[in-house]
Amino acid sequence: MTDGEEERRRALFVELAETGSIEARNELVESYAPLAEFFANRYKNRVRDHDDLRQAAHMALVKAVDRFDPTLGFKFSTFAGRTIDGEIKRYFRDHSWAVRMPRGIKEDALTVRKAVDELTTSRGLSPTVADLVEYTGLDQDAVLLALNAPAAMTAESIHRTEENDTGMSIAAKLGEDDARFEQSDAKLTIDVLMERLSERERTIVQLRFEDDLTQQEIADHIGISQMHVSRLLRQALEKMRRQAEPGVGA
Repeated sequence: MTDGEEERRRALFVELAETGSIEARNELVESYAPLAEFFANRYKNRVRDHDDLRQAAHMALVKAVDRFDPTLGFKFSTFAGRTIDGEIKRYFRDHSWAVRMPRGIKEDALTVRKAVDELTTSRGLSPTVADLVEYTGLDQDAVLLALNAPAAMTAESIHRTEENDTGMSIAAKLGEDDARFEQSDAKLTIDVLMERLSERERTIVQLRFEDDLTQQEIADHIGISQMHVSRLLRQALEKMRRQAEPGVGA
C-alpha cells in the first residue's frame, strides 16, 4: 500500500466519524475487503458453504468500520482482525456442520468445555487459553483444537430450558463473555502460526501488521525492493492460512 492510499484511508475514517458519510463507509469497506477474505479463507475447509462464511466475515468488517474510532490511536487492521475473527467464531457457534472429528479431539473438546464451565463458574470470567492449559494438563495446540472442535458438532440453542428442577435455560446459567478470552485465543493462534514462518517472513508480517508500515517503508527498512516485500508478504500470509487449516501442522 502506498503512502497516498494510507493517507486516503485515514481521511475517510475522519470523514466517517465526523459526518457519517455512506460514501466514505463504503469505500473503507471495499478497501479492507481483502482482510475479511483472509480470515474467511482460514476456515474455508471447515464449512460446506464458504459463501456464508465469507458473508459473516464481510459483515464483521462493516461493523468494525462503523465502530472504529480513529482518534484513539489504534491500528484499524488489528481492531478489524479481532472483530472479524470473533464474528467467525460466533458464526460457528450458531451453526452446525457435519464434520468427522478424531476421537482424541472429541475427548479433548469435552475436557476443555468442562474446564471452561468450571472456571467460568468459579471465577466469574471466561478463562484464557493459558488457564485452560494449566487446568486440563493439555498442551496449547490441543486446547486450541478443542476450542474449535464444537464448530463441527450440532449446535443447540442456549435458550432451551433444561429438564431439571431449576427450569433454567442454559443461557441463564452462563457468565458474561469476557473479551479478553477471545483476544487471547486469537493472539495465541497467530503467535503459533508466526513461529512457523522464516525469520524474514516473520519480520515482514510484524512490520506490516504490528508496526503498520507500508510495503515501501518495509522495503526501505530491510533493504529489498517493494515488489520483493509484496511477494514475501503474500507468501507468508498464504503459509499462515494453510497452517491454520485443520489437520495441517499438527
